[in-house]
Amino acid sequence: MRQANVKCTYLPNISQPEVESCINDFEILIVNSKIKINEEFAKSAKKLKVVGRLGSGMDNINVEALNNAGVNVVRTPEANANAVSEHAIGMLLSLANHLNRCDREVRDYVWNREKNRGWEIADKTIGILGHGHTGSHLSAKLSGWAHEVVSYDKYLVGYGDNLPLVNEATLNEVLTKSDIISIHLPLDDDTRGMIDTTFLKSCKPGVVIINTSRGGIVNTQDLLDGLQRGYVGGACLDVFENEKVMTLSESEKVLYDQLYQLPNVVLTPHVGGWTYESYFKIAQVMVEKVVNII
Repeated sequence: MRQANVKCTYLPNISQPEVESCINDFEILIVNSKIKINEEFAKSAKKLKVVGRLGSGMDNINVEALNNAGVNVVRTPEANANAVSEHAIGMLLSLANHLNRCDREVRDYVWNREKNRGWEIADKTIGILGHGHTGSHLSAKLSGWAHEVVSYDKYLVGYGDNLPLVNEATLNEVLTKSDIISIHLPLDDDTRGMIDTTFLKSCKPGVVIINTSRGGIVNTQDLLDGLQRGYVGGACLDVFENEKVMTLSESEKVLYDQLYQLPNVVLTPHVGGWTYESYFKIAQVMVEKVVNII
């Protein structure tokens, strides 16, 4: 940014109140998920011309309010799409082949091959919800593995033309045909709590759910019920409804304790897009987009 003659102030530890108190000193604001930009914030930031969101999720930013205030909003979903898609595949392979348990047992000199017999992706139908940057990366990778890849996107059409092994489908077709469903949707009013009991019971019995998008899309209690009762066969979760572990309520602790004890789940701490390569790509893409605007 400095090479583009932009005067930069780098404040990685700044708090929300501190941002709000000094925002009128700045024309460009680049944030991660920590800073919230609501309608009041957007109206009060009189000098602001550009807001950049490092990453893809926009649930902490009121884009409409910023646009109404004449502020350009940019994000970088393409920069970590490959990282997230690779992470989703890694979690799925770990779940299918019991890799976490195998690793622990071998370290303890336990040699139990039959207990750790896995299952293969090759004969499965994989459904993808949301065929944007990450969904398209994942479908391209899996189209040579799975029996079939079916994808639903509320806004896009024709994307299957360039991916002959990917079939565009309705939401109901994805639910009824898929052995594995991977979620790549934004968190908004339409998707919040979308993966609930009704959704899960509409899927094929034993469906595996992968969520590397936003935790609020999945109703954790309903997913837990499905896993415990068997109509959900497994889950790979990189994101959670409450990711601030120090703020968990007693009921949330009970809920997550039950989830964490299940053998048919693979869990990671929202690191799907958190690779060394994506860390650089996100910054690089952001700089290019902001410089093109100013």
